[in-house]
Formats: sequence, C-alpha cells, structure tokens
Amino acid sequence: MLWNTNVRLSLPAVCVVWQIAMIILFGVFIRYDEESDPHWIEHRKHNNLTDIQNDFYFRYPSFQDVHVMIFVGFGFLMTFLKRYSFGGVGFNFLIASFGLQWALLMQGWFHSLDYTDGKIKIGVENLINADFCVAGCLIAYGALLGKVSPVQLMVLTLFGITLFAVEEFIILNLIHARDAGGSMVIHTFGAYYGLSISWMLYRPNMDQSSRLQGSVYHSDVFAMIGTLFLWMFWPSFNSAITDHGDGQHRAAINTYLALASTVLTTVAVSSLFQKHGKLDMVHIQNSTLAGGVAVGTAAEFMLMPYGALIVGFCCGIISTLGYIYITPFMEKYMKIQDTCGIHNLHAMPGVIGGIVGAITAAAASESVYGHDGLVNTFDFKDAFANMVPTKQGGHQAGGLCVALIFGIGGGLIVGAILRLPIWGDPADDNCFDDEAYWEVRGRQFILLK
Repeated sequence: MLWNTNVRLSLPAVCVVWQIAMIILFGVFIRYDEESDPHWIEHRKHNNLTDIQNDFYFRYPSFQDVHVMIFVGFGFLMTFLKRYSFGGVGFNFLIASFGLQWALLMQGWFHSLDYTDGKIKIGVENLINADFCVAGCLIAYGALLGKVSPVQLMVLTLFGITLFAVEEFIILNLIHARDAGGSMVIHTFGAYYGLSISWMLYRPNMDQSSRLQGSVYHSDVFAMIGTLFLWMFWPSFNSAITDHGDGQHRAAINTYLALASTVLTTVAVSSLFQKHGKLDMVHIQNSTLAGGVAVGTAAEFMLMPYGALIVGFCCGIISTLGYIYITPFMEKYMKIQDTCGIHNLHAMPGVIGGIVGAITAAAASESVYGHDGLVNTFDFKDAFANMVPTKQGGHQAGGLCVALIFGIGGGLIVGAILRLPIWGDPADDNCFDDEAYWEVRGRQFILLK
C-alpha cells in the first residue's frame, strides 16, 4: 500500500468548504436567545428582573473553566509524545474549533429549536454544551493520537458530533437519565467511539514507529500542564450545567473530593507496581483525573462527601492498573492500539460513573432529599411526575447502555469510512512524528537507536 501524507489540497478543501457550510447554516438557523438579545431589556422590565439575573452571570465563569479544559487541558495532555507535540495541541485546536460550531447546530436542532420560527436560539449554556460535545471527540482522538491525518480527524469530528447529539437526546430527554458531568454521555461514548475506530484502523506493523511512541523529559512536563488544568477545573466541568443552587454546589464539592482521593491512590499503585518504587509519569498525568470522570453522573446527587472519596479511591486504583496491565493486553490480544490510554482514563471510569449514578439514584429517598429536593434533583416533572427513585435507577442504567451502543456502533461505522485509502494518513513507520503534517523549524532531534 502506498502512503501519501500530502494533504495540501484535501485539508484546505475540507476546512474551507465546511466553514462556508457553517456560515450558511448559522445564517439560516442560529439566532441569539432571549437573554442575549436586545429585547432582554423589555423582558427584564416585564418580569421585574435585574441584569444580574441574566444567565450569563451564572454560567460564564463555568464556561471559561470548561473552555480552558477543552483547548488547554486536553491539548497539552496530548503533548507527551516526544515528536508529536504540534499534532497533539494543534489538531486538538482544529477539532475543537470545527466541532463546537457543528455542535451548536446539532444540539440546537434537538434541544433549542424554536418551533414558532424554526430558529435555534443560543446563549451561554449552549456554548457550554457545545464544549461538552467537542470533549467526546477529543477523547476519541486520544486513542488515535499520532496515527491519523488531520482530514481523518475532521471526518471523525463531523460524525462524532452528530452521534453525540443523537445519543445525548435519547439519554437525557427520552430515557430521562441524569448525567450532569457526562460520565455516560461524554466519557463512555467518546472513549468507546475512539477505541472502536482504533480497532478498525489497527496497524499490525506499528512496531516500526515504536521508537517514537514514547516521551522525553520536557514532553512529559508539558503534558503535566494539561493534567493540572484539567484537574483544577474539573469541578466546574461537572457542575457547569446543573441547576443553580444546591445541585451545582454539591456537584463541585463531590468532584473536588473525588479528584483529591484519586491522586493518592494513583501515586500508591504507581509506586507499588514499578521497579524500586519509582513513579510513572503516565499514571500521574492520566489516572489522577479518573475520579473526576467517575463522579460525573452522580455529582449532583446525594453521594455524600465520603462517597465521593470512595469513588476517587477506587478509580485511582482501577485506572492505574489499567495502564499497567489492560492497555498492553488490549493491544496484543484485542488489536486495539490506544495511544493515550483513554480506556483507563475515560472508558472504565465512565462506566463506573454510570453504575454509581444508577445506584445512587435508585437509593434516593424523600428522607434524604426532601420532597421538593427529590423532584428538583431528578426533574420528576411533567411526563415524569410519577417517576420513583428505583425506576430512575433503571433509567440511569439504560442511559449507560445507549452510550455504549452509540460509541461502539458508531465507531465501527466511522472506522470503516476512515479505512478508505484517500485521507492521507501516515505510514506505519511514520506515525507519532510531527514532520508528516507540520513544518518543523530549527528543531534538534536526539538520535534514536
């Protein structure tokens, strides 16, 4: 098979044509919502509101944190490869910039469409949800890091955003599962979407690039910057779109505690299973975040502070052992090459988060939440006014199943498309190298044996 990484025509064509399509679609469908429209003044006066009650002032601080996570956190976390830092942070930038536009449209058609005029009304909460949607594709990219072309990543994002919007609507609206931090909708879907694509794009001769599939001292330091940004802002990620008040407050606290607990067990397991008790930076960069993933679904529930610590404690152990044992097993026996180890950081913790959410929801009671608190937390209103916690637990489990089906099924289909020899992906001996798609100036490479 002949490999040609020249994307001089295909990449500009995809970027320009798809951006023009976004401009046209935004012109036809997208409008400001009531709180970002000049008529807000009339609405404010009519309802005796003040400007400080505009949703912008509640949501924008969380939006800033989530936005930093998407572009800085995820981007720098992917710079650990010794010769693929440009691709890690640069293609992350590309995916997110295209994906958030497509997400505003796809999620808008499902959630924000005004049927009186056929327009999608967007505000700051839509921007947060678009970033969440993009996160699923960035997670999938982690499994494929260094092995695909930017054109393939654009195609992955186009289909990934579409699948995400559909599965999100099914899980949150039709099944009526609650998933504030996206353990199921974002992490489980995104991880299995990426892993399924990686399985479809399996490279039997990947050992030809094994000399580049690793880190050096400075690349690990850069990746740790991404880890710290993600770790610090994860409480905002899990609480960003929860209800104002106690739910949002509780989500931030639970995430804060789960993350802290995860760090200690990650360090413990990493030291225990490494020769001479030394720490592995891969574990510290990734597994320390697993608690934030796993606590996402139940973040706004009455998980209790000690419960959040338990979730973090368990995920630090499971995620770190995943890097030590499961990732090599998957590559050797299941033919899944997972560059960033997203199975350990997102897939397993995401499933755990879905299970924890189902159990916590099923165990909810009026004695713990109060009647109004139970109704508000689980949105037992309108068509779901007669829902009971035990049944809600079943709906939560159903939501997890939908995320798995869409992630695996969608990944197999998109992977089949990306296997076509038209996308300019690198040869087996040219993976994990920026020079395939980037101008690298004044760079002194260390000779590798």
